[in-house]
Amino acid sequence: MTLFEIIVLAIIQGITEFLPISSSAHLILPAELLGWVNQGLAFDVAVHVGSLLAVMIYFRNDIYCMAGAWLTRGFTKHQTQDSKLAWYVILATIPAVVAGFLLKDWIAVNARSALVIACTTIVFGLLLWYADRAARHTRDLSNMGLKGAIIIGLAQAIALIPGTSRSGITMTAALMLGFNRESAARFSFLLSVPVILGAGTLAVLELVQSGEAVDWGALLYGAAFSFVSAYLCIYLFLSWISRIGMLPFVIYRLVLGAVLLWFVFA
Repeated sequence: MTLFEIIVLAIIQGITEFLPISSSAHLILPAELLGWVNQGLAFDVAVHVGSLLAVMIYFRNDIYCMAGAWLTRGFTKHQTQDSKLAWYVILATIPAVVAGFLLKDWIAVNARSALVIACTTIVFGLLLWYADRAARHTRDLSNMGLKGAIIIGLAQAIALIPGTSRSGITMTAALMLGFNRESAARFSFLLSVPVILGAGTLAVLELVQSGEAVDWGALLYGAAFSFVSAYLCIYLFLSWISRIGMLPFVIYRLVLGAVLLWFVFA
């Protein structure tokens, strides 16, 4: 890849990893529009490392408090809010892990088409609009319970279908449960830590086994630009979401889905 391609793809990954607009839908556009080749497994690992570092640094205080409380109080009867939240993140991650283990190969063969991504981009965009419009927006993370965590976790498992958007579907589920926009986004971002870490670990193992040649310069640039774009995305999204709502992202998804459908049927 050229440096320009590296920068563009890294920024796309960093932004779309956390916005409710589907990263898979965006990563096929450069190939469709510009004829760019697949960026390869090593580059995927690098940009995911950048995204992971961004979310972990941004939420470092939350993660530190949750981890400390979980280790000291998580296995006792005297749970704190932080230890409970850590458990909810863990429990909400399990459905995606199980679904990924069982369905990963099937999805790779049957669901990675531009048509599927276009349809899921549109359908789940409309679902996000409905959830945001109908939500009560009254609950925050202190009201998160076991039932809510499991429901959001099951929703996250659906994001294995390309075009769904992991952040989009988890925010949709949280909004439907009555959480306010910022709390829905924060829980979605916290959920991304074990998910990206697990996916990145599997990708590293696959990379080692594949023996793929590694361009370390491209990986460094990819990780760096992914980190910067992801961090800015998280900061701005949490700053604005309570005011602007989800409608701009819904409209964007509908337009993007229409563009993808045009490519499919043109």
